[in-house]
Amino acid sequence: MDWITLLRSLQSDFIKRLTSGCLLHCEIPGQHSEVTIISGQRLKSLREFCWLMAEKYKRTSSVRDVFINNLKGKLGEEVVKERLADYITEVDYEKRFGGDGKSDFTLTSNPAIGVEIKSRHGTFDKVRWSVSSEEVEKNTVIVCILIQEEVNEAQSEYHLFLAGFLPTKMIKLKTGRIAFGINQLLYSGGLFSYLEQSQAFINHSPQQNLSLDKFNRYPLASDLNLLYEKLGDEHFQKGDYAPAINNYNQALQHKPNDADIYYKLGLVHHQLNDFDTAITNYNQAIKININYGKAYNKRGLAHYQLGNYQMAIEDYNQAMRINPDIAVTYKNRADARSRIGDNQGAIEDYNQAIKINPHYDITQKNREIAPYLLDDKQKLIALIKVKPNDATTYKKRGNTRCNLGDYEGGIEDYNQAIKINANYVDAYYNRGNAHFDLGNYEAAIDDFSKVLKIKSNYIDAYYNRGNARLIIGDKQGAIEDFQKAADLYWQDGKIEEHKDTQAIILDLEIEKSLDILNF
Repeated sequence: MDWITLLRSLQSDFIKRLTSGCLLHCEIPGQHSEVTIISGQRLKSLREFCWLMAEKYKRTSSVRDVFINNLKGKLGEEVVKERLADYITEVDYEKRFGGDGKSDFTLTSNPAIGVEIKSRHGTFDKVRWSVSSEEVEKNTVIVCILIQEEVNEAQSEYHLFLAGFLPTKMIKLKTGRIAFGINQLLYSGGLFSYLEQSQAFINHSPQQNLSLDKFNRYPLASDLNLLYEKLGDEHFQKGDYAPAINNYNQALQHKPNDADIYYKLGLVHHQLNDFDTAITNYNQAIKININYGKAYNKRGLAHYQLGNYQMAIEDYNQAMRINPDIAVTYKNRADARSRIGDNQGAIEDYNQAIKINPHYDITQKNREIAPYLLDDKQKLIALIKVKPNDATTYKKRGNTRCNLGDYEGGIEDYNQAIKINANYVDAYYNRGNAHFDLGNYEAAIDDFSKVLKIKSNYIDAYYNRGNARLIIGDKQGAIEDFQKAADLYWQDGKIEEHKDTQAIILDLEIEKSLDILNF
């Protein structure tokens, strides 16, 4: 379970206990407490400060309003001062009103880390806290305080609740303000650890030449390998392969036995068609984790690209042993089997791939694969001589070449078909599939996009473009394409296809949420 999921789970429990009043109460400064009681001399001192503010601004605002607004703010600050004690220092703005500095506290050991306090009066299920873009920009966390007693000059005691906190890097706000309720906060018990790790990271960063901007995006990366890995992921997604490799290698300096990082390094080299280096990295991932199914599958693809078909088949066998329900593994083994002449084995694997995932992108290509695998290529070549300017003939031969594993030849034929007919939707679509099989995912995406420009309701083009986008790490783009495919399935009355695609979208939405939260 990741740290955000854990804190949100604890927050749900805290909200339930708010109703019953069964809350953690600790009077020792510097220790966590869900409720803080302020009364007596401490409350008197706060009131005196607030009356000074009311006097200062009586010409521009109602004295009572200024007093109450200041008291709400000071009560919240007092809670945080007690809970974090010497760990934080109050920002010294001269008797300010309205939080002009946009920060209430900084860490005592590092003024670069700002803490903003937001106090609101009301019932926990209705109250909402708000922050401005300036406050988000200047602070590392927003801490929220809930006040349930009426705030006035006569109240003798306040029971103040540490309602939760939000890291500002989780707040997507460039202008204006944003409001949130208690359900959106993280449990306050994690505040100290969050700030502690924030401090550790920034203190470490000058030696590692890491910017505060990078820290703000990955504040819990006290292990630097996580930061470098995430940066590598960003560069890889953008197609910036050299910095991706550099960041992954940096991550391995801090965590040399991380199978996932070796796997990602393999993916980058694979994308660069450096299959030997990709295999070296997949080997290392498998050495660390002998049951790394994805690494076996990708190593098989690399062997396939190098013409090592039997070694590719062995890797696919291992991937199937670990997880026998992955359609693409059967499709890949079918490709390799067809290359060594095992046509019957290839047909069986293609059928199994389609059985596992009827909407997998090989479905259309392989409905008639059995006769194509056994056909005579020379007969097809002869067709071109008979009809040299027939786009359909080129497309058909392209289909056959691809089904025989000759994707480059298939692409050449599709190019000819498109040259003859610039709006030949099926030729673009099939060329996209061929690029996909060669691992040229950007080219595949480009072809599927051309299909959709010509024919906007081409369901398989949305579905297959979603697969390609998913492989290059564009989860949001993949979700959008799968959603469009699902909508079209529904319009066509294809209920099962719609349901299966929606299930894929749900899985991706969950993965995407976890990725964002772990950032």
